[in-house]
Amino acid sequence: MPLFSYKALSTNGTVATGEIEASDRPEALRVLDKRGLQPVNLKESAKEPVRSAKAANKKETTVPRRKEKSSSIEDELPDGPLKLKRAEVILFTEELSDMLGAGLQLEPALKSMENRQELGSLKAVSQRIRTIVRDGVNFSVALKKVSPSFGPLYCSLAAAGEASGALDTILKRQAHYLKTLSELQSRLILAMIYPAFLILVGVGVGIVFVTTLIPQLTELIKSTPGGKIPWAIGMMMAFADFIKAWWIVMTLAIIGGFLFFKAWKDNEANRPKWDEMKLKMPLVGDVISSRFYVQFLETMANLVANGLPLLRALELSRDATQNLSIRRQLNGVIDQVGDGRAFSKAMIRSGSFPPLLIDMIAVGEQTGKIDQSLRRAAERYDKELNKDLQRIMALIMPTVLILMALLIGSFAYLMITAIFQTISNLS
Repeated sequence: MPLFSYKALSTNGTVATGEIEASDRPEALRVLDKRGLQPVNLKESAKEPVRSAKAANKKETTVPRRKEKSSSIEDELPDGPLKLKRAEVILFTEELSDMLGAGLQLEPALKSMENRQELGSLKAVSQRIRTIVRDGVNFSVALKKVSPSFGPLYCSLAAAGEASGALDTILKRQAHYLKTLSELQSRLILAMIYPAFLILVGVGVGIVFVTTLIPQLTELIKSTPGGKIPWAIGMMMAFADFIKAWWIVMTLAIIGGFLFFKAWKDNEANRPKWDEMKLKMPLVGDVISSRFYVQFLETMANLVANGLPLLRALELSRDATQNLSIRRQLNGVIDQVGDGRAFSKAMIRSGSFPPLLIDMIAVGEQTGKIDQSLRRAAERYDKELNKDLQRIMALIMPTVLILMALLIGSFAYLMITAIFQTISNLS
């Protein structure tokens, strides 16, 4: 069995050196970890260990017993990727960013989270990530392997943070972004409860009108001498009869259309077109654009401030962009910057970025403080994003109320008109 020489930090802060036997390097790292040692240097010795037969027999009797007593977190974990709730992803991101910001290295920070009792299932996630990172794999790659709950955007931003040395800052901003998104969804759900109740009541009232009240009124008008059914009520009854006769076909058509649209949207060849359509949607397109500018500008500011070249920062920021239409625009900007053109000039030639953003970046290029200009632009678009979201939230309630008023008012108007017409015929 190979012999490894190590230099490691013990729990009390002292430096320990020595040699251990292990089948390979990962096994040696696991042995050191179980001894409570944080390896600083680990390399395989050129010489083979010399052991007596008694020591060999002792090893043969102790190794199986050690495996039987092993009750590590890894042995208790289910096989396959671990799924996390959004709240757990936010907690993991906040805890890790705080520890990295306090000066801890990545592996000791994950080790500390693994030993925290209050983190629950995140202990298992931290243990798996730490094991993979300890074997020399990048943190962003470890995230993809351990859990799909982190998502492509999260992993791309983590890769950008590793490349720039600003992983703590990137994770802190990502935690803020996830919390904002979670709060937005909670506010949207709360704001939609009352409108959803109104819609449900309106639909119920409409069904009662069409299936009960209007047919009874129609029969009354027909039985009246000289009675004449208004054309609007006649059209409504014809529409109701059509729905009664063909509701199964209409339901299947709606389900089939939804499945076809989902298959078209999920097709990789159609994703750029769908992403472009989302940017042109009323209200929603402005939110998507503002959210992209905030994420893009903050990532760029962190990368440039930590010494990355502008071209490399652009490439990493592009990789963190999920909208393929916007990513195509960034590809054109990156090509021009790679050819030696100024960042602001490249954005002007692309024709896809707002003039205000270009002006702020141009000022940063002239003053040599482009990271500060990018951060100020991110703050500005963050305010714009909040305004867009507040505008959408404010429009939900009046829109639903107007639609319900039109629906119920139309039914009431038709019935009252029919009643008055019947009374006039009787007169």
